[in-house]
Amino acid sequence: MTFEKYIEALDLAYISSFSKKVNTSWGCLFYNEDQPNYYDANHAHISSYTHAYEEIIDEVISFYEEKQLVPRIYLTQYGGHEDFITTLKQKGFGFEEFDSPIQLWKTKVDIIKNPKVQIEKVTEENMQSAIDIECQIPELGGTIRDKAFKEEFSQEAYTHYLLKYDGAPCSTACIFQHENDARLESVATLAEYRGKGLISQLIHHIQEDVLNRNIDRLWVMPINERVENVYKKSGFETIANVKVGHAYLGGKSIEDIRKGQ
Repeated sequence: MTFEKYIEALDLAYISSFSKKVNTSWGCLFYNEDQPNYYDANHAHISSYTHAYEEIIDEVISFYEEKQLVPRIYLTQYGGHEDFITTLKQKGFGFEEFDSPIQLWKTKVDIIKNPKVQIEKVTEENMQSAIDIECQIPELGGTIRDKAFKEEFSQEAYTHYLLKYDGAPCSTACIFQHENDARLESVATLAEYRGKGLISQLIHHIQEDVLNRNIDRLWVMPINERVENVYKKSGFETIANVKVGHAYLGGKSIEDIRKGQ
């Protein structure tokens, strides 16, 4: 199986873990009416551009507006289909695109463990500490992480981790496992604790856990080049760079959310 197939299967399983899916002739529609502002849970995924563009877009608009959700579309592999983007804009959609690196853990990097660092799996007892951290991170969506975290925590496919520094909760991360693949997600550190190498400590701990669980591949999709370089220092290798588009008929852009606007 090619890495594209591994990624696609893992991505669809990941989104389906917190969203309902309706298959269509051109792709699928994800929705979660309990979390209307969680973009990943509420969007159309286009896998075929062979259908009439206006029909696809009108179907998306109708589906989400009936559920009182903002119509939005995530696009990949849309090179050569610029007319589709043009049609979206003509129908009032905002559009933004990002370069999305795909990284695979290839090399085990030894680090000196910091004696001030304690890492534990999230349980019902320490879950609120992890939620409080993630709700302060704009890149994760801010306060929408409260419901999303609890939904993830209820599923066996997720393992959440909490890092404490001198006893103070300050970093989180999780992995989502699908068959023999795992995806690193929700890596976050409170602003006042950054620059101490805590993410490296946390990633190393997770990598050891992945090895013990006999997971074949550990993937991560960093949101920018700076984060990509952080993962490279922890043994991840960038194996592809995919252009991803986000079309939206209302609400904030993803770029605005990441900037905390």
